[in-house]
Amino acid sequence: MRFVDEYRDAEKARALAASITALCEPGRSYKFMEVCGGHTHTIYKHGLEDYLPENITLVHGPGCPVCVIPMGRVDDTIHIAEQPDVIMTSFGDMMRVPGGRGSFFDSKAQGADIRMVYSPLDALKVARNNPDKQVVFMAIGFETTAPSTAMTVLRAKAEGLRNFSIFCNHVTIIPAIKAILESPDLRLDGFIGPGHVSTVIGCRPYDFIARDYGKPIVVAGFEPLDILQSIHMLLEQLAEGRSEVENQYGRVVPWDGNLKALKAINETMELRPYFEWRGLGSISQSALQVREAYAEFDAERIFEIPGVRVADPKACQCGEVLKGVLKPWECKVFGTACTPETPIGTCMVSSEGACAAYYNFGRFSRERVQEATHG
Repeated sequence: MRFVDEYRDAEKARALAASITALCEPGRSYKFMEVCGGHTHTIYKHGLEDYLPENITLVHGPGCPVCVIPMGRVDDTIHIAEQPDVIMTSFGDMMRVPGGRGSFFDSKAQGADIRMVYSPLDALKVARNNPDKQVVFMAIGFETTAPSTAMTVLRAKAEGLRNFSIFCNHVTIIPAIKAILESPDLRLDGFIGPGHVSTVIGCRPYDFIARDYGKPIVVAGFEPLDILQSIHMLLEQLAEGRSEVENQYGRVVPWDGNLKALKAINETMELRPYFEWRGLGSISQSALQVREAYAEFDAERIFEIPGVRVADPKACQCGEVLKGVLKPWECKVFGTACTPETPIGTCMVSSEGACAAYYNFGRFSRERVQEATHG
């Protein structure tokens, strides 16, 4: 296939759906987790649940980078932004994420200089243009975005910039999947593996899922037929009694990952002893920090960070949604007190958040479930 329309062909989708139904063992239920928020949006935007038999349930994982940032780290970022002569830069989807003291937009309205950028290199340009200011980039994301942060740090070092630093909040996907596999709340039959992260880390790191936990995983692309095919591949593995790592997204994902990107990350960053995730708590060695050799570009060393842990609002059930325990519409405040315009939790803010996907695309799906439940 060469063109995007080919990955959205309804006839091919129906043919795949028939094969999926044929592979299902009568009387058996299947629960698959799509780890990546991008997959969640494709599923509900294109109504893929309509193509699946009722005994297949898809649940959402923690693969939304904005959604897993705890409220305390938002407050820490605002604290840095409020220091004299600081310009804080951030991706746009962080601007409305609520912390304990409000969002970046709230802080900006009160006088903090917080600017939206499209890449860390944009932040570097702000630093060049404002030599009398300390410019900080709030670095977020999984291994997908870590290479661009790493390359920016290397560029800043090469240029000898003294007024640029990063507040590193990059997280890693493998420990989060391990935490889910060890959670007593959830029983899964397999994983639709994250496509974007895998372009960097490859497929080999997922071996433990099949080897140690006996669960199949298929790394998938983001078009409707990609996801349906990955579900078909998972069912084939289960029908044949196999638990393996397979790569449906071979047109983009190399098995061993992007070695140059991994080298840049390893050069500038190292694993933290532990990091707090929204909804999952503290997970050891699950995030990155700046290496000592690049300490001059580490905002956590340059500024005093409060580091206060802030509990999520009691009404918000983002944690259960991120773990796949709840569907977004089962949250008490979904679509009422919590909407994309007035978000209480991060899952409603981000373009990759499960709650935002349900709010924008999943209402018919919710109505069908309610009708089935209540007759």
